[in-house]
Amino acid sequence: MGGEDLSKIISLTQIKVACKDCNLFQLCLPVGIGDEDLELLDRIIRRKRPVRRGEHLFQVGDRFQAIYAVRSGSIKTFAPTEDGHEQVIGFHLPGELLGLAAITAEYHPCAAKALETSSVCEIPFDELEQLSEQVPSLQHQLLKVMSKEILHDQSLLMLLGKKSAEERLAALLISLSDRYRQRGFSVSEFHLSMSRNDIGNYLGLAVETVSRLFTRFQEEGLLTVQRKHIRILDLPRLRALATNVRPAPSRLSQA
Repeated sequence: MGGEDLSKIISLTQIKVACKDCNLFQLCLPVGIGDEDLELLDRIIRRKRPVRRGEHLFQVGDRFQAIYAVRSGSIKTFAPTEDGHEQVIGFHLPGELLGLAAITAEYHPCAAKALETSSVCEIPFDELEQLSEQVPSLQHQLLKVMSKEILHDQSLLMLLGKKSAEERLAALLISLSDRYRQRGFSVSEFHLSMSRNDIGNYLGLAVETVSRLFTRFQEEGLLTVQRKHIRILDLPRLRALATNVRPAPSRLSQA
């Protein structure tokens, strides 16, 4: 299982692939439209140059002009806090959209930065709106995508508000596993592009707590960690921990 298809996650070889031939299209904008309409959509999409690790896709306060679809790599979004630090809002994988939060205010309320070398599609919003008038199913799909964003925000609030530290980390790993599965990658073996600091920030945990939990999860036989490479050994038990439905008592429940 080691190394199974992991190179696809950061591969840039498909950067010039047309929208209709992109294997992420059904995740990004899975609209039921014909080839002719799909070609219209493909014409307005701009394939940006690769975004290097640490490079911003957009920053707080930037004027809203486009939404972005991740083609390869991974992007984190974050917002400044009152004390001058940053709050990580999310981690975005191939096939996921960014920038939707800026539609109403017409400026970006958060920033987006590449966690690794990534490629994205830039979709100019004015042109997308015009096209959606010609292709009604596209407008419907945009509403569905926005609804998913709202549900994601609600899930994050529940994750931070009601779960223990162990449940939060388990829930994040299960979320990544499920999202990689949707993309045709291994559900049990993947690369964590985000740092322990980013994970702790996102989950509301100290970085020391995150490191300690990874160690405990290994001791429990749930997973193995080699630097940023994760291999989940007991997916059902990790999922049970994430949902607080535990099949049997363990040391994790005594934390």
